Amino acid sequence: MRTYRELFRTKEFTPLFLTSAAQVAAQTVSGLALGTLVFHATGSPLLSALAMFGPSLAQVIGAATLLSAADRLAPRATLTTVASVFALGTAATALPGLPIAAALAVVLGLGVVSALGGGVRLGLLNEILSTEGYLLGRSTLNMSTGLMQIGGFATGGVLLTVLSPRGTLLTGAALYLTAAIMARLGLSRRPPRATGRPSVSATWRNNALLWASPPRRRVFLGLWVPNGLVVGCESLYVPYAPQHAGILFAAGAAGMLTGDILIGRFVPRRRRTHLAVPLLLLLAAPHLIFVLGPPLPLALAAVMLATVGYAASLVLQERLMELTPESLSGHALGLHSAGMLTMQGVCALLAGAVAELTSAATGITVLAAASLTVTLALTRGLRAEGTGAADSVVRTRAGDAVPPSPGAPVGTDPA
Repeated sequence: MRTYRELFRTKEFTPLFLTSAAQVAAQTVSGLALGTLVFHATGSPLLSALAMFGPSLAQVIGAATLLSAADRLAPRATLTTVASVFALGTAATALPGLPIAAALAVVLGLGVVSALGGGVRLGLLNEILSTEGYLLGRSTLNMSTGLMQIGGFATGGVLLTVLSPRGTLLTGAALYLTAAIMARLGLSRRPPRATGRPSVSATWRNNALLWASPPRRRVFLGLWVPNGLVVGCESLYVPYAPQHAGILFAAGAAGMLTGDILIGRFVPRRRRTHLAVPLLLLLAAPHLIFVLGPPLPLALAAVMLATVGYAASLVLQERLMELTPESLSGHALGLHSAGMLTMQGVCALLAGAVAELTSAATGITVLAAASLTVTLALTRGLRAEGTGAADSVVRTRAGDAVPPSPGAPVGTDPA
């Protein structure tokens, strides 16, 4: 599968694409509104970062407790329910007089639920597309994320002026409800990919199995840590430029969109396998200019250039799927998503703490330097994966002792 026409002709991809786009728009609008509301109420960069990225931090709880359900629940019903829960939770944060602590508790609870939603959504994507089509499909979802973020941050900035933060939060809730309706009406009824009852113990077993493979472990670290540290940089855009934060976020979304188009559509597979490390380095390096307190046009250019590097996640996700049995694809992708978003939340808090002690510009610079350091430390392992991926796949698929799901026939081939 090499063209967008083929992709959108694939049954169920279009409704999944639209559902995902609506959720991203809702998250963008409501996150900007809540971050602004908290910053205006408290004047704290740390709490503002927690309001915007705290749900990502809470994904670690979902990854530790809920992910076994990603392959064991019906995708349509689960995605509809998750989007509905987000609609209700976002509407709750808009209640007049709601204490800031209560609003933060709500969004952290939603973060736990989103770990399951991410695993179900990406597992369904892997199910409806061929192996060769996954990267194009994933890059297209990322492109919709970029477009929705560009439009969402720009629209959110206008809504904050016209409707106030609480009115903007209600708009986000309406968008989540729209996503729930599209999932229910657009997706077909599919059985779960695996049998058995979801449980915390099953989640832990599968997490341990996925983490036990050194090639997969290196890929997970490459997906989680450099990315998370750069999102920590982004969490400081509001305190760095309160009047222009929406423009900075939109520039980042535009850069991410550009990278996804280039890597997902135009770079052949034999070449993109070697691009993970260069893209991760690009993701962090331009942010170092913030140490100089650059004027807005230069800051926008640096952010747009840097975020092209987010396309590294496409290369690494494709490699992760090569290294993972099909029966664990939803769980593995959910673990990737939850781990990445958790690191984003952790790094947003770290960035906020650094900014509290120094300045927003210093916080951005410190986390960008940390991202570069981590990428350089992972370089050897990730490049080795790029040159020996075929052998790694053979060893992994032959050697993984995937425990059968409760109720599954003993001896079933997990791949």
